[in-house]
Amino acid sequence: MASKTEHIILIPFMAQGHLRPFLRLALSLSSRTRYTITLLTTPLNAEILRENLNNTITTTTTANINHIIISELPFNSEDHNLPPNVENTEKLPLTLVINLHHAASSLEPHLDAFLTRHVARHHRPPVAIIFDNFLGWADRVARKFNSIGIAFTTCGAYGTAAYSSMWGNLPHRRTDEEEFPVPGFPEDRRFRRDQLNPFIRNADGTDVWSRFFQLQINMSMQCSGWLVNSVEEVEPLGFDILRNYLKFPVWAIGPLISSPMSLPTDKCIEWLNTKEKDSVLYISFGSQNTINPAQMMELAAGLEMSRKPFLWVIRPPFGFDINGDFQPEWLPDGFEDRVMKSGQGMMVHKWGPQLEILSHEAVGGFLSHCGWNSVLEGLREGVPIIGWPLAAEQAYNLKMLVEEMGVSVELARGLDREVRREKVKRVVVTVLDRAEGSIGWKMKRAAVDFGRKLKAALEVGEVVKGSSVKGMDDFVEFVESKKSSVIG
Repeated sequence: MASKTEHIILIPFMAQGHLRPFLRLALSLSSRTRYTITLLTTPLNAEILRENLNNTITTTTTANINHIIISELPFNSEDHNLPPNVENTEKLPLTLVINLHHAASSLEPHLDAFLTRHVARHHRPPVAIIFDNFLGWADRVARKFNSIGIAFTTCGAYGTAAYSSMWGNLPHRRTDEEEFPVPGFPEDRRFRRDQLNPFIRNADGTDVWSRFFQLQINMSMQCSGWLVNSVEEVEPLGFDILRNYLKFPVWAIGPLISSPMSLPTDKCIEWLNTKEKDSVLYISFGSQNTINPAQMMELAAGLEMSRKPFLWVIRPPFGFDINGDFQPEWLPDGFEDRVMKSGQGMMVHKWGPQLEILSHEAVGGFLSHCGWNSVLEGLREGVPIIGWPLAAEQAYNLKMLVEEMGVSVELARGLDREVRREKVKRVVVTVLDRAEGSIGWKMKRAAVDFGRKLKAALEVGEVVKGSSVKGMDDFVEFVESKKSSVIG
């Protein structure tokens, strides 16, 4: 067993959906090893991590937290054509997100300097450097200091494999057909051109998005192995594809998500307490996504037409400040007052306690952008998903949820397509239907089954261990086996 003088460094990408899983990874490593774990990021993101770490004191031991260090790397957003004091994607308009991606590469010399100081202080390099797979350059630094380089994808195996192969090969550029094969995927798992977000749909290998992702993913594929925030039993095909594509060790260690807390006085929970089991549709597009004004108008009208209860965490539509004040004209005239007075709907502006909402027995469906953290949170609670992917690998996640798992249906896709209220009504009614043998009933049964698998993967038993607990043990054993070459 390693001593406390041995370190593992974790370097997340600068986005909320990446920071949270990295913190959960740090907690998991700290609880299952004797290594000191250092989370290394920019100053404002370090503040976020410290606050989140302090919030975990009630759910984890102080001893584990004491062996987690959060350190900072210098970063000035204005040096990269970004607004002042912006260090993650949360407050960035979509047009500037790629600037932040490229700016992340400026951390390489600062990591080099940090490790130089680390070696001088501890007389040895970190045993391993675990970096976000968007930060492939970190493997180059790890090699320089004779540390083990490990990539961590905060997404699932299927979505990661699709994302990596799409950017690495741009297969849609090789054909004019609507459907096309993707390298690494079975021939019968073809993708559609309209499943691609606009940035990759228009990519040609020379654009700013291609230049970032092709380089970083390629460098990440040169490291010693990948950690995946998922579960073997939940996406077996995804792990088969990813392992065959990478051709080196891949460990499933998820789900790295928080647990819901008791919030008996929260207004959302109080409202849900008045609703019947499995009757409510929860709607959220995550902390960084929103839909366009016309889509928002049609979604609202369709929800009202469905006559089904809904709880909507709503933000301003695309084209406006997502963190700004909400304007009534973005919804049908009198909509919010009408649905709240009738009891059909509850509107929550900007933020709601998602974990606690999804775990409530009244929630029977989740209209989601299919970001991986949200997918894991919904499925863990056995909630079927209505998919509306907007960016990144979200459409690939939805493809798996529909075709491989049977826990989802697609309502819409992207920001540039029309959405009709009649379809909204039809999909909502279908998913919330619990009549035996119905589509909604089958989706619920499948979601509950996958929820059990997600929970079982993290069970720690003396005789039988969950698959992700075993995955973490196997990873630590791998690090131990390679350690002698690191510390000499």
